[in-house]
Amino acid sequence: MHKLVVLYPEPIDRDAFIEYYEKTHLPLAAQLPGLRSWRYSTDISPDTQGNPAKYFAIFEAEFSDVEAFRVAMGSPEGQAVAGDVPNYATGGAITLDYEITGGN
Repeated sequence: MHKLVVLYPEPIDRDAFIEYYEKTHLPLAAQLPGLRSWRYSTDISPDTQGNPAKYFAIFEAEFSDVEAFRVAMGSPEGQAVAGDVPNYATGGAITLDYEITGGN
């Protein structure tokens, strides 16, 4: 299993981010070839001292393996998803991808 995680710092306008993300970006992402599952949240808890979370939103996606992930991101759909990020992520985006090596 290969996982993609996207962390979004605080945007300029939370409501505009959520509206665009849910109505435009997520439907694009859902079309990625080989995508097995995805989930997201804009409700990230404060840290243990009550400080605001470092990130406003998180997205997770799973692919069968690294090759499926690479094919997806290299596809026209993947290029559209990547190209769409500046349209809503005014705080930027941090992308991580990795092979899952353990768990239950």
